Amino acid sequence: MASGLVALLDDIAGITKLAAASLDDIGAAAGKAGTKAAGVVVDDAAVTPNYVVGFSPDRELPIIARIAKGSLRNKLVFILPVALALSAFAPWALNPLLMIGGTYLCFEGAEKLLEAFGGGHDQAAEAEATLDSKALEEQKVGGAIRTDFILSAEIMVIALNEVASGTIWNQAIVLAVVGVLITIAVYGAVALIVKMDDIGLYLSRKPSSGVAMFGRGLVKGMPILMKALSIIGTAAMLWVGGGIILHGLEGFGVSGPAHVVHDWAVAAGAAVPAVGGAVEWIVSAAAAGVLGVVVGAVVVAVVHRFKH
Repeated sequence: MASGLVALLDDIAGITKLAAASLDDIGAAAGKAGTKAAGVVVDDAAVTPNYVVGFSPDRELPIIARIAKGSLRNKLVFILPVALALSAFAPWALNPLLMIGGTYLCFEGAEKLLEAFGGGHDQAAEAEATLDSKALEEQKVGGAIRTDFILSAEIMVIALNEVASGTIWNQAIVLAVVGVLITIAVYGAVALIVKMDDIGLYLSRKPSSGVAMFGRGLVKGMPILMKALSIIGTAAMLWVGGGIILHGLEGFGVSGPAHVVHDWAVAAGAAVPAVGGAVEWIVSAAAAGVLGVVVGAVVVAVVHRFKH
């Protein structure tokens, strides 16, 4: 009986080691996938704060919480099972769907550019002016969740590509881990950004002159930061959308544009080796942004034509 108990304990120990190794593999895969999606995460964090501009301070965190909940639902309820199903049964459909999402981002970014440069009027702002606060909140939250859906789909597909060789269960666990952690990171950062002025106001009342000065600096700097985030958010839509289309064309065998952009970026980085990596990224993002502007402008022209 003793030998049987020892054998059982050995078996349990072996199973535990296998489970630990599996968890390590999943953790490593999730970390790698999250790193690959970091660019899209930054874009998501830049876009979202603008959806709470104009609301009373007591509604800012509840609105962010609603958007975060919608983002989790996007990732775990809709995107994750569809991505796994398409990966298993129709992997050819992932690329076209991503390109459609990228085109939508280009369209949104191009519309914001058109409004910013006076080539059109902000119809959304005019519509918002006729809404009460509850209806406006519903509209803003809905718009934020729709935009998040596109960015979340890109994040989840990037993560899926990193674990494509694993079992479907490992893929599901990695996607779920990446989805939850990225949502917490993005909307935690967004909550901190939008409440920074309140933090600054609190610090400005402290007896310490240094702390009070820092608090006043936060209060004064927040309008500038929010304006900068608005610009970054528009640029993000264009470079992420353009990048999705650029890499999507590679999936269809049209690799010329992506290779040209890559060669430009490498050449620019080699010219300034001290900051070569940063220069390569800037050139790649700029090229994707130009493509995003072109694609978005075409879609805007078509949409406005149909509206007229």
